[in-house]
Amino acid sequence: MTELRTERLTLTDVTQDDAEFVLELLNDPGWIANIGDRGVRTLDDARAYIRDRFSKSLWLVVRDRSGERLGMCGLVDRDGLDHYDIGYAYLARHAGQGYATEAARVVLAHAREALGHETILAITAPDNVPSQRVLEKIGLKFVQMINLPGYAEPSALFTT
Repeated sequence: MTELRTERLTLTDVTQDDAEFVLELLNDPGWIANIGDRGVRTLDDARAYIRDRFSKSLWLVVRDRSGERLGMCGLVDRDGLDHYDIGYAYLARHAGQGYATEAARVVLAHAREALGHETILAITAPDNVPSQRVLEKIGLKFVQMINLPGYAEPSALFTT
C-alpha cells in the first residue's frame, strides 16, 4: 500500500470501502463533462469499477483534518501514450481550493523520485481551463492536440 502526504492531504489506495464515494465522483457533472460517462450507476457498478479500472497508482485524495474524501489523483497507463499520464478528478464542491495542484505536485514528485519516471504526460479536454492551469502550476507545458483511442474528441497533451 502506497500512501503519499502533503500539508493538508493524504493520498491512499482506493478500496472497495470507497465504492459510495466512487459512485458519487463518477456521476459528478465535472467528471462526466471532462472525463466521460462511465455508466457507473449503482454501488455494485462502483465496486466493479474499482476492481477492474483503478490501478495501484491512482489514489484516493483525503483531507487530513476531516477525513473527507475529495477526489482522486495519480498515474494512468493510458492507451496511445508512451509515458504515464497524471490524472485527477475532484467533486465540484472541492474545486478552487488548491487540492488538485497540491496532490498533483506530490504525485509528480513520487513518479520522478520513487518510480524513476522523468517524463510524465497529462491530457485534458481542450476547454478544461481549470485543469490546464493545474498542469501549468506543477510545471507541465502544452505540446499539441492529439487523438487518443477511445476518445471521440481531441485532447490537449501536456508534458514535463
